[in-house]
Amino acid sequence: MAYADQSTSSNRVIALIVVALLHVLLGYGLVTGLAFEAVKKVAQRVTTIDIEDEPEPEPELPPPPPPKDAPPPPPVVAPPPPINIAPAPPVIQTAPVLPPKPTAPPPPPPPKFTPKAPQPRNNPGSWATPDDYPTRAMRDERAGVARFSVTVGTDGKVESCQITGSSGHADLDEATCKLVTRRARFKPATDGDGNPTVGSYSNAVRWQIPK
Repeated sequence: MAYADQSTSSNRVIALIVVALLHVLLGYGLVTGLAFEAVKKVAQRVTTIDIEDEPEPEPELPPPPPPKDAPPPPPVVAPPPPINIAPAPPVIQTAPVLPPKPTAPPPPPPPKFTPKAPQPRNNPGSWATPDDYPTRAMRDERAGVARFSVTVGTDGKVESCQITGSSGHADLDEATCKLVTRRARFKPATDGDGNPTVGSYSNAVRWQIPK
């Protein structure tokens, strides 16, 4: 009896295991079947999406032919390359070169002696006296001052006489130069070296009728 119960329990356990396996297999089949159907439907939906075809572009028409009388189109000329023009150099103005100024000659050395004009040796008042008054001029009561200039030679004698201011009477002027030339004596003029030289002397004679 105990053996029979033990066999029954074993069979029941095996039956339960088999039933469980059947349920697992059935669940797996259901799950895999459902998944397959879902994937199939998604694939059909994806594959059945309508894709609109893009419209084909219209073919471009060729350009109309140019009219017969129209001039041909101008040729395409490439622009010339840029020219790099350098700026003109600045104009340099040069001043004219002037010749050097001539140097002034050195001044002459100072004289060793101071040049001197002729000096009278005798009294100029004795050269013409009242006694020398021309007779006709005295009778006609002509008077005046005769200015003269004489050239004195290196020997101190008068070489020439000139009237530089007339007395107004020719006979008085003539008497003046004649008396001075004959009576006047001079120390001759000297140059810078102290040597005698020709010089000039000027003075005047007053002709006045004595009382």
